[in-house]
Amino acid sequence: MRIAVVGAGLGGVAAAVGLHRMGHEITLYERATELREAGTGVVIMPNGIRALDAIGSADFIRGRTMPAVNGGLRDWRGRPLLITDAAQAQREVGATVVVRRAELHRALRVGLPAESVRTATPVDRLDPTPTEVTVISDGHPTMTADAVIVADGISSRLRAQLFPTHPGLRRTGRMDLRGMLPTPPGLDVTSLLASIMLDRRSGAMFGLFPLGDNDLYWFTDSKSSQNQPTPAEARRQLLSLTADWHPAVPTLIEATPPTDIYVDPIACLAEPLPTLALGRIALLGDAAHAMTPDLGQGASQAFEDAAALTRHLSTATPPDVPQRFLHYDAERRPRTTRLMLASSRQSHLTTQTGPAAWLRDALLRAIPRGLATRRLAAMWQA
Repeated sequence: MRIAVVGAGLGGVAAAVGLHRMGHEITLYERATELREAGTGVVIMPNGIRALDAIGSADFIRGRTMPAVNGGLRDWRGRPLLITDAAQAQREVGATVVVRRAELHRALRVGLPAESVRTATPVDRLDPTPTEVTVISDGHPTMTADAVIVADGISSRLRAQLFPTHPGLRRTGRMDLRGMLPTPPGLDVTSLLASIMLDRRSGAMFGLFPLGDNDLYWFTDSKSSQNQPTPAEARRQLLSLTADWHPAVPTLIEATPPTDIYVDPIACLAEPLPTLALGRIALLGDAAHAMTPDLGQGASQAFEDAAALTRHLSTATPPDVPQRFLHYDAERRPRTTRLMLASSRQSHLTTQTGPAAWLRDALLRAIPRGLATRRLAAMWQA
């Protein structure tokens, strides 16, 4: 079949590679002038690794599993709130991997022929009929496809076209900073790895994960001002906010050059889409179910989408597409909707301040480690 994939982020590339390996004729559209993935690190949960394995794209991450450190939630000084037994969770459902986004993107797209990729080709709209979909770029038809997969990201233009009455994105009023750097000499962060630190005074958060043998990946969540700051301004604000946190936190932020810090306003879909499939068109990843980053499932859910689409279309012929996409929707939408809602609840929990945050911390400390570990393992199940 002729299949168009719109958007060459991690999820779009994974879907394109998986479907190409199934023998379909793939055209991957990307509005940028080259295939690349900007950013720092990405955490891939065990369910995401299994999804990549299902489409034959897990070779790059084999042997890169994160050490089984006991992470979880801590207060801003690094004291435990809710700690999980990562070794037990990994034994039950598998390991977590933290890799550089750019390296993972390069590894995924190795499996896609160069002639299948059209860069500098923004897709303006899709014109579907019962038997095919015409892909329109710069006002002109570029191909007719038997199926189209929309993977054009959180600000998807095509989603807005396909669902004109949907409210679209909701800004949370919060900001995400991400950085990556070699571990500073003499700095011991072992006790903080795979942990999220919460400040009940400001509602801010700081997460830290190991990346490879010596590098670290950190990210934050804090209130945002009306205007998005530059990386240098955001770094200064964050250093002021975390001045009395565990000493490793301001040390890591200060050691990360502004040019290596990414700043993004946090947003999610205001409500779940009514369907992930419309005739011969299906949506994937953030275009389909953009959620807050609080559960770290964004990339893993995109990979699950890609694996499901690959499986449902593996033996499909053109007349089969609408029904196969309905099966995809029935499989994926309940799970992604649950995770969207769970991510929003987690965001509400971790950004509490005042008396509510004091109560939260007390309740978290009272949860048995075994129960917390089982809940973590359940989320990692595909």
